[in-house]
Amino acid sequence: MSGSTPYRDTRSISTAEGFLCGGLAASIAVTVSNPAEVAKTRLQLQGELAKEGVKKVYSNALDVFRKTWKNEGIRGLQRGLGTAYAYQILLNGSRLGFYEPFRLALNKFIGRSAEDQIPFTSVIAGASSGAVGASLGNPLFLIKARMQAFSPALPVGTQHFYKNSFDALATIFRAEGARGLVRGIDAAILRTSMGSSVQLPSYIFAKNQLVKHEILPANSTWTFLASSSISGACVCVVMQPADTALTRMYNQPTILGPDGKARGALYKNPIDCLWKTFKAEGVRGWYKGSTAHFLRIAPHTIITLTMNDIIIDLYKTAKYGRRHKDEP
Repeated sequence: MSGSTPYRDTRSISTAEGFLCGGLAASIAVTVSNPAEVAKTRLQLQGELAKEGVKKVYSNALDVFRKTWKNEGIRGLQRGLGTAYAYQILLNGSRLGFYEPFRLALNKFIGRSAEDQIPFTSVIAGASSGAVGASLGNPLFLIKARMQAFSPALPVGTQHFYKNSFDALATIFRAEGARGLVRGIDAAILRTSMGSSVQLPSYIFAKNQLVKHEILPANSTWTFLASSSISGACVCVVMQPADTALTRMYNQPTILGPDGKARGALYKNPIDCLWKTFKAEGVRGWYKGSTAHFLRIAPHTIITLTMNDIIIDLYKTAKYGRRHKDEP
């Protein structure tokens, strides 16, 4: 009804509760999105630092799905899934759990109300919460990317074979020490900060606009789906170049430097990776695997954000009961 008071849920949850709800939502999403992540990873590594004319193993995302299924089965399509679960709990638990506390603290710092959705503080909060998650989850993302890149039938890029996540962590630690487990953390922070800076702000903005203009009701699954679809598209556009750099930084071979420490054989840092990729492959090199990335990020974002809202609402209802919810 026009002129009605906007929906407002005053039932609060702690940062730890938000972390757990966000991690659970992301774990549900990654089960669906992991095959597209495998395809994206392999396409990003195909023709690495090579000029045009190199014979391609995979022609597009659907070709990756088809050939991986044919040669490796469901196990190939879901490579790294166990590690992906642990990573998503750390990453999205942090990204979704810390976003609101960070945003509220920033609003308070500049003297604004907690209810104010300010683009500047929303973007900073999103980037900061994403950076926290990327830092915590870096070792897991590292081994996940290497597991997803590995193919006994149609390999692309440097190949790393690990029996499981624990074997991967132990192998890297023995070869490179703790330094090896934080390899690519600068690229991970760049990638996740860029994605997180737009993910929740665009989602919340879209949801508020849909409710404000009475296009969809406030607490509707359709509202969550529409808002998260818009958010997924924004994330894909902004994050793709950094995502390509991260995949290549993680998967590159290592050599011993003059100081006896292992270092990347191809790239010094994500900026160096982006520059070398641009020189060898042009802008298209940054966006390799972008179709697969969208096939991954769109359902992943939709499911994560939708399930996060649903899980939090169910949790609040279980914790407080419906009588504590404000009515429009």
